[in-house]
Amino acid sequence: MSKYSPLHRPELTASLALGDVAFDALISDPPRVFRAGTAIVGQGERHDYVYRLRTGWVARVRALTDGRAQYLLVFLPGDIFGVKSMFVLHQPDAVVALSDVTVERVEQHRLKAAFDADEDLATRCTWQIVEEERRLHNWVVSLGQGSAEERIAYVLREFSLRLAGADPGGRGLRDFAMPLTQEQLGNVLGLTPVHVNRVLRRLRQDEIVSVRNRMVRIINPEALERISRPLQDMPAEPREEETAEAAG
Repeated sequence: MSKYSPLHRPELTASLALGDVAFDALISDPPRVFRAGTAIVGQGERHDYVYRLRTGWVARVRALTDGRAQYLLVFLPGDIFGVKSMFVLHQPDAVVALSDVTVERVEQHRLKAAFDADEDLATRCTWQIVEEERRLHNWVVSLGQGSAEERIAYVLREFSLRLAGADPGGRGLRDFAMPLTQEQLGNVLGLTPVHVNRVLRRLRQDEIVSVRNRMVRIINPEALERISRPLQDMPAEPREEETAEAAG
């Protein structure tokens, strides 16, 4: 199992790890702390840094002029974000701390020079962009085709797996802190807070998952996986008991 992605080519594992080491070598500033709600990158602003998230949760957010907002991506510890600073002058989206976070940063000119010279670092940065694209594709499918229950099950399971460093066939965390409010979760999933609350209440009553006080407890991971399965880009293999039921 890879900490990077269940879909990446296995022959890239060593290069990705060396790319992380090369990124480490470029960091000269001490880690920076941002409080929850702080915009690390401002929407529409020029920005000259690329970041790696050490602790906490961060979201890429597109705000509309009337106050509505769409959460495009959620970054978790270990993710690199802001890679597009090497290629675009102004950031089309904001990057906002969802919790208190600690980040490391590299000036984009310095990273671009190393990117051009170091194949492993280039692979690591390119992989991050590819992984963001994969998550965005999943988000589009979820928003366009998923039911509210499927969307919520999918995103909770994805967070669980990513925090555990597990692949789709593996076991994620059963208990974890999730700093998203129901309104923010709705902004991720394209649902109203009322709809989010209704689905979460039903999942809790069915003893599948409980979300209280920004803590998630996955009670029945197999049931959560079954609900989210239509939206997974790499579905888990059926459990033995499911195979037996189908055969019977």
